[in-house]
Amino acid sequence: MAVSANRLELLQIADAVAREKSIDRQIVIQAMADAIQKAARSRYGQETDVLADIDSKTGEIKLQRRLLVVDQVEDYGTQIPLELARDRNPDIQLGDYVTEPLPPMDFGRIAAQSAKQVIVQKVREAERDRQYDEYKDRVGEIVNGTVKRVEYGNVIVDLGRAEAIIRRDEMIPRENFRYGDRVRAYIYDVRREQRGPQIFLSRTRPEFMAKLFTMEVPEIYDGIIEIKSVARDPGSRAKIAVISRDSSIDPVGACVGMRGSRVQAVVGELQGEKIDIIPWSPDAASFIVNALQPAEVTKVVLDEEAERIEVVVPDDQLSLAIGRRGQNVRLASQLTGWDIDILTEQEESERRQAEFVENTNTFMEALNVDEMVAQLLASEGFTSVEEVAYVDQDEIATIEGFDENTAEELQARAREFLDRLEAELDEERKQLGVSDDLRGIDGLTTAMLVALGKQGIKSLEDFAGCASDDLVGWSERKAGETTRYPGILDGFNLSRVEAERMIMDARLKAGWVSEADLYPPEAEAAEDEAEPDAAGEAATV
Repeated sequence: MAVSANRLELLQIADAVAREKSIDRQIVIQAMADAIQKAARSRYGQETDVLADIDSKTGEIKLQRRLLVVDQVEDYGTQIPLELARDRNPDIQLGDYVTEPLPPMDFGRIAAQSAKQVIVQKVREAERDRQYDEYKDRVGEIVNGTVKRVEYGNVIVDLGRAEAIIRRDEMIPRENFRYGDRVRAYIYDVRREQRGPQIFLSRTRPEFMAKLFTMEVPEIYDGIIEIKSVARDPGSRAKIAVISRDSSIDPVGACVGMRGSRVQAVVGELQGEKIDIIPWSPDAASFIVNALQPAEVTKVVLDEEAERIEVVVPDDQLSLAIGRRGQNVRLASQLTGWDIDILTEQEESERRQAEFVENTNTFMEALNVDEMVAQLLASEGFTSVEEVAYVDQDEIATIEGFDENTAEELQARAREFLDRLEAELDEERKQLGVSDDLRGIDGLTTAMLVALGKQGIKSLEDFAGCASDDLVGWSERKAGETTRYPGILDGFNLSRVEAERMIMDARLKAGWVSEADLYPPEAEAAEDEAEPDAAGEAATV
C-alpha cells in the first residue's frame, strides 16, 4: 500500500521533532496519537471512549471506539450488551471491551489547535524526563557550558542538551559572566520541579576544586594520590589536604607540578584563588600544625573527645597563624574538622602562671599549709586536693624538702578536707531534694548530684529520662563554625560513654529496661561461643 503524502509528512515531522529534542521517536508518535484521540473526542462526544493509533512504519491513522461489555446497557455510546458482543466474538466475557472502527475525520481549526497543544505538552514532558534521567546520575561531575542569560545575578548555562543554573551564592565573588561566555562548574544537585528538572551548578564548593585537581593531576585520577579534605574561602584562599599511597611519590609536589603548572591551571580557573597544598597525616596534631602553615607552631594540646586543639605560636607569628580576618585559622579548622584555639607563648605563660597561683591558693586553703609548701605541690604537677589525698605516698615524700611524715600529714589533711566538703555537698543535695536512689548509680558523685538537683533532676526517673547530650553537652557545626552547647555535668570530666552507661544503669534500676533488653540471649550465646576460640588462640600463641 502506497503511503500518502500526508502520512509520510506525519512520520517526517515525528522524526524531526525526535532529533531536535533528543527524545525517542516513538514518544513523539504516541503524543500525536494522543492529540488525534483528544480531537476525535471533541468530534464524536467527550463521553465516547476513542482510541487512536498511528502505524510507525506507514503513518496510517486508525480511529476506534471502545465499548464495555455489560449485561444491562445504560449508555449505548460506551457500552454494548453481552449478546451482541458475542455475535462478534463468542469468547467475550462481561467486563471485557470490544472495539469498532470509526470513520476518518477532518480536523477543524479548534481541533487542530487543541491537538497541537497536546503534542507540544507531551513532547515537553518527554524532553524533561530525558534531561532528568541524563543528569540525575551526573551529580558530582564537572560540566562545560555557555552562558545563555543572566537573571537577577543568577547565571543560566546552556549545556547543549539541557539548561542549568548557577545561583548568585554559588559563584566566586567579583566574578562576572556575559552572554556567550564559556563556563565550567560542578553539578551539586538535580531535582524535579513543577517547571521541569532543575540542574544546579556551583563554582564555590570544595568539591569543585577537588574535581579540578583530579583533572589536572594524573596521580589523583589514578588513585595514587588521595584528596582527604578541602576548605575554601571562594575567590580568596583555599587549603587542600593530600596523601600519597606510594611512598616514592610526593603528594604536594605532584599537585604543584613542574614549575607550578598544575596548581596554576586550577588557580586560573578559580580567578586567582591562592591554594595551600597540605600533606595529610593520621596524627591530628601533625596535620593541624601543617594546616596552619605558613605559621610556625611551638606547642599543641589536644582534647580528642571535644575535637578541640590549643596551639601555641611565637608572639611574632600570631597574626600569620590567624590570618587576615581569621582566614588562615578558619580554613585550617574546616580542613581538619577540629576547633583551633591559638595562643602566643606569652599568653600561654601567663595562663600557666595563673593556674599555678590558683592551685597554690587552693592547697593553702584546703591543706592549711604555708605558701612555700603549696608552691612545691603545684610545681610538682599536683592540680587538685584529690590528687594529693589519693596518690601513692612516696610521690609526695620524694619532693625535695618533704619526708614520709610530711607526706602522711598532707594526705591526712587532704582527706579531712574532702570529707568535710563531701558532708557540705550532701547537705546541699538533701536541701535540693535529690533522691538517695541516685547515689546508687555508679560514677555519680555528690557534687554531680548537686549540679543535677540545681537543674531539676532529683529522682531516679528524672535521671533515667536524660540523654547523654543533656549531661555532657554537644557541638553543632554550621558554615565551618562550631558552636558548643554545655551539659549539666560540664566540668566533671565525664565522657559520653560514661554518661550513657550511667543513664542505662538508671533505666535498669527504674524498671524501664531489663537485663534481657541490655544483654539479649543471642549476644550472650555468641560471647560463650567466642570464649573457647579466644582461649585456644591464646594457648596456640
